[in-house]
Amino acid sequence: MRTAWVAAFLMLCGGLGLAGGEKPLQTVPFVDLQRYLGRWYEIATIPSRFQKGCVGVTATYTARPDGTIGVLNRCRQHTLDGEERSISGKAWVVDRTTNAKLKVQFFWPFVGSYWIIELDPEYRYAVVGHPRRTYLWILSRTPQMEETLYAALIDRIAAHGYDVRRIVRTLQPAGEPGS
Repeated sequence: MRTAWVAAFLMLCGGLGLAGGEKPLQTVPFVDLQRYLGRWYEIATIPSRFQKGCVGVTATYTARPDGTIGVLNRCRQHTLDGEERSISGKAWVVDRTTNAKLKVQFFWPFVGSYWIIELDPEYRYAVVGHPRRTYLWILSRTPQMEETLYAALIDRIAAHGYDVRRIVRTLQPAGEPGS
């Protein structure tokens, strides 16, 4: 399992260069990190090797005494009652003006970019991307998201320069739609 996660962050660590003439990826103007902490459910993602077979994906962020953010990613293998996998790491802000650009690390020395490019004013949903547009996660405070909101986010993600055909919904437990 650790090999897959290491491979993931090797990919995330790729240079910050942009593909042929793309505009730089824009983040949200400001993130209140205290409000951002807590559990998020992955609604959709651009699939990556390190998440192969993952369903019921969650990310939980906690404040750490050293000022960094604890990161705990969990998923179930193939089915919602499948074997649980988890990995923990840390994140830190690299742009103190916005708090929207972070670095995340699960294994030293590998570090990946974590840029918040969409964020609900009430912190009910977020979209996290990578400056090279190689990764993307649509996150929600609830396991389900209303279809109209999801469609609007897909449109905004396309406006950020992502190929939205690569985005795949994540299986989550049934429940009330969020947001």
